[in-house]
Amino acid sequence: MKKIPEVSLLKFIKHSLEILKNPLPFHNKNFTEKGDIFKLNVSFNSKIYFCRDAAFAQYVLQKNQKNYIKSNIQTKDLVKYVGEGLLTSEGDKWKKQRKMMQPAFHKKQLQNLLSGMQDTIVEEFNKISTNKTIDLFPILNDLAFQTVVKSLFTKPARAKDMERLQFITEANQRMLVKELRQPYLGWWFKTGGELKKHLKLSEEARIILKGIVADRKASNKRYDDLLDMLLETKYDDGQGMSEQQLIDEILIIFTAGHETTSNALTFTFQLLAMHPEWQVKIYNEWLTLGGDDADLMTRVSNSKICQQVLEEAMRLYPPAYFIDRVNIKPDDFNEYHFESGSNLLFSVYEMHRHPKLWDQPDTFLPERFKDGGRQYSAQYFPFGSGPRKCIGNNFAMFEMIIAVTELLKKYKIEPKSETIEITPLITLKPKNALLRFQKRD
Repeated sequence: MKKIPEVSLLKFIKHSLEILKNPLPFHNKNFTEKGDIFKLNVSFNSKIYFCRDAAFAQYVLQKNQKNYIKSNIQTKDLVKYVGEGLLTSEGDKWKKQRKMMQPAFHKKQLQNLLSGMQDTIVEEFNKISTNKTIDLFPILNDLAFQTVVKSLFTKPARAKDMERLQFITEANQRMLVKELRQPYLGWWFKTGGELKKHLKLSEEARIILKGIVADRKASNKRYDDLLDMLLETKYDDGQGMSEQQLIDEILIIFTAGHETTSNALTFTFQLLAMHPEWQVKIYNEWLTLGGDDADLMTRVSNSKICQQVLEEAMRLYPPAYFIDRVNIKPDDFNEYHFESGSNLLFSVYEMHRHPKLWDQPDTFLPERFKDGGRQYSAQYFPFGSGPRKCIGNNFAMFEMIIAVTELLKKYKIEPKSETIEITPLITLKPKNALLRFQKRD
């Protein structure tokens, strides 16, 4: 067996402040020096294997996925904030939940949500000011959150409650980032009361959601939204979800459903601002498909150019930029040996820019996805891969296609800067997404 290159604990501590701000340059330097797999010592008795080998990722996520589970980052650290839902559960519980919830996220079911998505997106885009530079991310963050809210609850959700839920979701994510990047301060987070404060926020979110669910059940009205679908889903024994399980799933839809989408959309619009020729192509495609007169589902399903742009944006800036796994039994891959319980972190960001996998890896080339991108399935993981691939990938793509076409049919976008800044937290977030908008003639 080959020895896995190692990065010392001393080097990790030495670079801890820059890792806290942005770990990607540190990891890239190690990949460049050590190769596609290296071992990072993060304490005296704890280590993490970082990997950008796409073949190994495919092996772990697909071919031998039964031997791999998610790490404590999701199954323990995130669970204390959002509970055991589809994203954070494992084993038989996950299988049971996935099987029951899959029909609610089928394309045919999502068709019922499209017009509501479009109305929400149009309403949020009315906040855009023209002929001056604005930071687009806050608008898109609200847009993605409101889209999830309206898709889940249609109209009856109170605005004040939704604002509070958005605040709690984002505050707890920032707290989790602190815990993960500063594990040596865990004692302080507990004794200083900061952890307790954020756990109380999570409980507040649960109380808000329980009230919304109770109101829906008492109303005896049907809205054909995601909440109705989740309330109606049944296990094989005919039983529905418990209230706690339902709240867990809703919390995870909030957490995973709006954050990644707003990030991906912001990066997409920044790239489109820098490449105006693709704005023209998407606008012309919208016209060719019938514009506002076309059936919405038909138009969204056939917006191939828009989809190419989104796929390429998520290649360059994948919102879920790391995938974590732990092996149950010892395993070997490509002459490397991994003891049971090895913590593996696959860098989607690095795999999506690997010079051996992509032609001109740092260049924006949407045409590479012209044929649907099937040739890249073994190295392209914007929604994960294998059985644990994101259940909401169709929801996200529909929402993003509608958002891109709705914005470009009204506006032309100009960049303020020729560089794109990032803030890697739990997801890859944009920073200073400053753009200028002009009304389209």
